[in-house]
Amino acid sequence: MRTITKFDVDDLFSQARRSERKRAILRLHEHHEAVQRMVNVMLPGTYVTPHKHENPDKVELFSLIRGHVAILHFNGNGDVVDVIQLKNGGAIIAVEIPPRTYHSVVALEPTALLEIIEGPYHADTHKQFASWAPTEDSPKAADYRLHLESIIHNWGE
Repeated sequence: MRTITKFDVDDLFSQARRSERKRAILRLHEHHEAVQRMVNVMLPGTYVTPHKHENPDKVELFSLIRGHVAILHFNGNGDVVDVIQLKNGGAIIAVEIPPRTYHSVVALEPTALLEIIEGPYHADTHKQFASWAPTEDSPKAADYRLHLESIIHNWGE
């Protein structure tokens, strides 16, 4: 049996602080496996390009280990249709994202998530990025992330 310790998560936070992307993962699976499992650490300021999982369809699950994160659900035009926040002490501790659902993840505090997604992993078919959102390496990514953060902070008001 394999354990994930507080030390493992703390080490991932250290790795994320040294990473240009402000992220680090502890992969618990091999790419060929039918279930992909990882601990995903994200720091505020990281940008996850909105994307969906289809062809093949994949269900994705995020469960909070530590921190505060928002999962955004978009329609096909790029409008935010739902914001789900996972935070320490909050009512929601996990979210399951159905296939063909545009989504992104925004770290509002240093956050560790257990991520589970159907496999196997193939880089060319794993994600379909939204055409209406900047890619991670785009000069517009930081501004778009700030726009998403403003939506999160005003959601439900």
